[in-house]
Amino acid sequence: MIALACVAALVVAAPLPLGAQTEAVANTTPDYVIGAQDQLSVTVFEEPDLTGKYRVDNDGSFSFPLLDRIRAAGRTINDVQAELTTKLANGFLRNPQVRVEVDQYKSRSIFVGGEVRAPGKIMMNSNTMTLLEALAQAGSPTSNASNDVTVTRRAQGSLPNTDPTVIRISRRDLETGRAGHDFVLQDGDIIHVAPALRFYIAGQVRSPGFYVLEPGLTVQQAIALAGGLTDRGSDRGMTATRIVNGKVFDAPVKLDDKVLANDTLNVRQRFF
Repeated sequence: MIALACVAALVVAAPLPLGAQTEAVANTTPDYVIGAQDQLSVTVFEEPDLTGKYRVDNDGSFSFPLLDRIRAAGRTINDVQAELTTKLANGFLRNPQVRVEVDQYKSRSIFVGGEVRAPGKIMMNSNTMTLLEALAQAGSPTSNASNDVTVTRRAQGSLPNTDPTVIRISRRDLETGRAGHDFVLQDGDIIHVAPALRFYIAGQVRSPGFYVLEPGLTVQQAIALAGGLTDRGSDRGMTATRIVNGKVFDAPVKLDDKVLANDTLNVRQRFF
């Protein structure tokens, strides 16, 4: 009997095939709290009639063969797995081996707004959705988007009147790897992609028009963005048309001056 018990214990601890194990590790943590509409994948070793996908209903439970209704919402993966194992062992199966994973996360979502092509609510399809993945699902940022992204987050279980935490992230740092790693989202996060600040350059440049204002951009760099000076352009006597306190005025600027948001740079024609 002892030998059989030891063998049974070893079989219970045996891992799933490599692919299934990798997916489980990537998508499900044992302490994940299940929600309504999540779809569970239940594997009962050598019991194909019990193995399958089970949707958690709005009442927080799901129907399971032999056991009727199993409460799942608000409980962890480990809790549900342990209950199924115990109940199946109670007169149905000898030494049942049960594995519970989340196949689809339907109860968890985030919202993406601002300068993205398809703003709206996104269901989290894994337990580790990242900011870059969410932006991609939202159609990616538009051409008017800045690199500034904010994530508004409420602490899990916090009261409605609790102030949320606002996390500011540089999209450029994420995309170039300078942030070190991607940002992992949580259920209920609100992502906002801010519109880019812009300036206009007019006059004797090769490509006058609107351009995205990067932090610290100088007048010289702005001229380079616009294709450089024309054959008749001059880098002297340049002005920036600005609005301050509701009034419009022209400020003289030099090549190493910083461009401000909504500036209109005026590049003059040389006189000789």
